[in-house]
Amino acid sequence: MTPLPVSAPTRTGIPHAKLGTWTFLASEIMLFGGLLSAYVILRSGSNNFWVPPRSMMSVPLATLNTFILITSSVTMVLALAAIQEGDVARFKRFLMCTIGGGFGFLAVKSYEYSHKWHEGITISSNLFGSFYYTLTGLHVLHVIGGIVLLSVILYQGASGMYAENHDRVEAAGLYWHFVDLVWVLLFPILYLL
Repeated sequence: MTPLPVSAPTRTGIPHAKLGTWTFLASEIMLFGGLLSAYVILRSGSNNFWVPPRSMMSVPLATLNTFILITSSVTMVLALAAIQEGDVARFKRFLMCTIGGGFGFLAVKSYEYSHKWHEGITISSNLFGSFYYTLTGLHVLHVIGGIVLLSVILYQGASGMYAENHDRVEAAGLYWHFVDLVWVLLFPILYLL
């Protein structure tokens, strides 16, 4: 593949990939913000809102998942720095670690879903279950989307496509950091409060 040309200047001074990503993320903030607001309002105002005890919530597993995603954000930053320095081997290594973190998160989450199901927390068991599976399920879909996106970026970057223009790598990193940030918000709201 031939390298992408260096981005043409835009009227805003922001590369197209970054501007498009920020616009998309603004809509995602509204989506998650609305769902989280509904959860908080119903939890604090409903007499029928049952909250499971912490022993049923697998806090250690959720903590492990938080660590995995934060670590994957760090490796994403290192991958971007590597491609900006022209070190494709290091870029590939760090991006594969980021993708591996996404798969690790999904593995822990699938185990946790199975555990919660056997504990009686299902999507139809009560309001908490409905919100839990909606919020975390939507987040899981975003993690899967991030893994697919980062896999494409890895393939293209390994073939030298981003030798001169790193905008798409940076945009993919913004998306991955957003996915991590959403989990950092979901973790205390669903597991600790």
